[in-house]
Amino acid sequence: MSLKAKLENRTATISVLGLGYVGLPLAVEFAKVGFPVIGIDVDENRLHTIKTGALVSSDVDANTLSRLVSNGSFILTSSYAAIEQCDVIIICVPTPLSKTKEPDISCILTAAEGILKFLQKGQLIVLESTTFPGTTEEIFLPGIEAKGLRVGQDIYLAYSPERINPGNRDFPLRQIPKVIGAISETCREMVSALYATVIGRVVPVSST
Repeated sequence: MSLKAKLENRTATISVLGLGYVGLPLAVEFAKVGFPVIGIDVDENRLHTIKTGALVSSDVDANTLSRLVSNGSFILTSSYAAIEQCDVIIICVPTPLSKTKEPDISCILTAAEGILKFLQKGQLIVLESTTFPGTTEEIFLPGIEAKGLRVGQDIYLAYSPERINPGNRDFPLRQIPKVIGAISETCREMVSALYATVIGRVVPVSST
């Protein structure tokens, strides 16, 4: 079955890398609409708080989160190896600002290294973390091509900047228009199909 068909019938397995204030609500939204979701976070303490229901977040309903974890719709792990069994990889790792107000992309670099080890043909990679223009093409694209995979044919690559206002119940995740840019038209088609399942309005743009 093609990736687009899996997205449309919600059988694609989605992994969200980084379960912070952006990644966790996004992972929960995908699980709520029926996708099997794997949440990956290297912080074992954070995984424990999510699993035990001790996490307090105004953007995630505790009962819903507990139900999704207990019924297996939302699986939690600290291992990048889980990427091998996923159709979609969404990167939501933190990029804190430095003293000079520039994003620290060290977590993106670590994520890219971990993902490339387990990359499979047919997957869609979406970077959401706040970063410099060009990061998608300069960091992820060369690594993918070095594995002999053609972006737009073997692998789909896109950037969609995180858009969430934590704690704002007037504008929840589903109601905030999602801007998406991709490496090719085929990549744009795939990422549009992905976010259309959980976001009310998807706004494609010309490039990453």
